[in-house]
Amino acid sequence: MTRKAKRVTRAKPARRTRRTGAAKGSNGSGGPRLRGLSEIFAFFRQNQTPIYFLSPTSFNLLGLDRWVNGFEYINYFDSFDGQHPKVLVPREHGPHEFRSIEDVNNYLLRHKEVREHIKARGGGKLILVMFDEETEELARELGIEIALPPAKLRIHLDSKIVTTELGNKAGISSVPNLLGRATSYAELVKLASKAKLGKDLVVQTPYGDSGRTTFFVASEKDWDKYADKMATEQLKVMKRINHLPGTIEGVATRHGTLAGPVMTDITGFGELTPYKGGWCGNDVFVGGLEKERAAVQRMARKLGDRLYKEGYRGAFCMDFLIDTDTGEVYLGELNPRVSGASPPTHLITSTYGGVPIYLFHLLEFMDVDWEVDLEAIQKRWTEFDEWSQLILKHPGDAVELISKAPASGIWRMADDGSISFVRRTLDWTNVTGENEAFYLRVYTAGDYRYHGADMGILVARGRMQTDDRKLYERAKKWAAGINGQFQCVQVPPEMPVHPPQADTVNKMY
Repeated sequence: MTRKAKRVTRAKPARRTRRTGAAKGSNGSGGPRLRGLSEIFAFFRQNQTPIYFLSPTSFNLLGLDRWVNGFEYINYFDSFDGQHPKVLVPREHGPHEFRSIEDVNNYLLRHKEVREHIKARGGGKLILVMFDEETEELARELGIEIALPPAKLRIHLDSKIVTTELGNKAGISSVPNLLGRATSYAELVKLASKAKLGKDLVVQTPYGDSGRTTFFVASEKDWDKYADKMATEQLKVMKRINHLPGTIEGVATRHGTLAGPVMTDITGFGELTPYKGGWCGNDVFVGGLEKERAAVQRMARKLGDRLYKEGYRGAFCMDFLIDTDTGEVYLGELNPRVSGASPPTHLITSTYGGVPIYLFHLLEFMDVDWEVDLEAIQKRWTEFDEWSQLILKHPGDAVELISKAPASGIWRMADDGSISFVRRTLDWTNVTGENEAFYLRVYTAGDYRYHGADMGILVARGRMQTDDRKLYERAKKWAAGINGQFQCVQVPPEMPVHPPQADTVNKMY
């Protein structure tokens, strides 16, 4: 180990001591100490502990099984038609009404086939995007440890109000704001005046998808439109700024925080989502905004260190805002979990840096201690090609039955904008050029298509959005091409209609 690595490791002695006994295996008690990347890689290649990613699809951590022996996916949707050797999709028995991702995950953990599979392998570790206290109880019954902080802590940190307060404690700036309550437009204006925020305001409630819990209020008419959603909640009232939104993932560890690549958000395009302001993808690009991107990474690492002090460890996602008038970088929201930004993060850190960032998440929950030069790891992730992902939601209002759906794998676009299926593959690293894209299917024949449903994900080389936040034509053509591959029929009168709730079952982020 280098001298620099020793300094990194010794720089956080209180953190390691404080974490002792916090969770089984969290400090490597009784296990070996891994020194350097070679030993970490060997540890995961030889891993005998079963590790599962349980979620509606394998989207978030697709490809991690190539790095971790014993890693499997347990999913509700069969995106690969049974062709992925590490994906278990249990057989279905009749229709189900789910109202959240937690409902889906709990259903999977109650399913006989899943339970038998986990018990046969002898317990292990479990990673999920979303879970609740029922999930934790089901995991205990199965003798499997959830390799994430407790649901109660995650829910607490997920509040936009709490995130702002944590940022303040960490010395991270948010867009000029004030926290408080208002039951009328007059009260909102009075509240905003205390911090001189003006009258063109952005108002957020504590929980929920920002596309639906962020309100732009510049008049009493705007207030009246959303009053029922704001008047009963604690509010974060912000000055409205011209901004570029983005996101970054990090992993808070006992030795410090690592930050992944900086991404810009793709939001609100009608070709991709029916929700105004709704998230529908990301660009990861090189060139431009070097100063701002460095500031974002510093911010993420500071936030991760603060989260660790709050008892949170492992993967998190931080949204940020770049003021396009001043270049100032502000903290946005916190997603204390594996997120929809995880696929580009995994792709960049593993393919270009040669070190998947999620290995460090797993290390926090394995029975092993470790030490490595974190700064050297961070530098490995600075050079990469441009990539993007699009989340394709169905814009129509009718509930339909899918009779034919596009397959997961590599698709190719011709010069005229038409697309064709090229080959099956298990992840997006096999995309060879900007005329190709990897499509991960969610819904297939026999499933319902409905308003706002996440029909699938497209991962491609190159950018899909311009610097001034306009969708490139190729992005529009890819969305139209994939959507055009679906064939649907009206739901037969004798067939019970139990479509999932929009943005719950198939919301993969």
